[in-house]
Amino acid sequence: MPKMYIKKGDLVQVISGARQSRGGDRGKQGKVLKVFPEQNRVLVEGVNRVTKHKKPAQTATGATAGGIEIHEAPIHASNVMLVDPKDNKPTRVGFREEKVERDGRTKTVRIRYSRRTGEDI
Repeated sequence: MPKMYIKKGDLVQVISGARQSRGGDRGKQGKVLKVFPEQNRVLVEGVNRVTKHKKPAQTATGATAGGIEIHEAPIHASNVMLVDPKDNKPTRVGFREEKVERDGRTKTVRIRYSRRTGEDI
């Protein structure tokens, strides 16, 4: 399973695909709603919107209306980059290990940081 540098709740920007002027999503920013590490994909708010035609259905509780629904589809994680909170530009993600002392024990903690500015994420 590939390593995921993006987590749920991160602000990301689409870095590949069709330009926005041509109806694509490149350059759009959105919040990560869900991460699928098995498929190496992420679900981003407002990006890769697809149209689903839903048939009216009859359930035990009552009828549900059909129609056309538009919602987001997962996008490959390599097509998005994390947005640096300091300057709102895409950045690579780095990891560093720091030793934290708690209750007389030292524990190693991995911290994500922006490779662009060096700030913690």
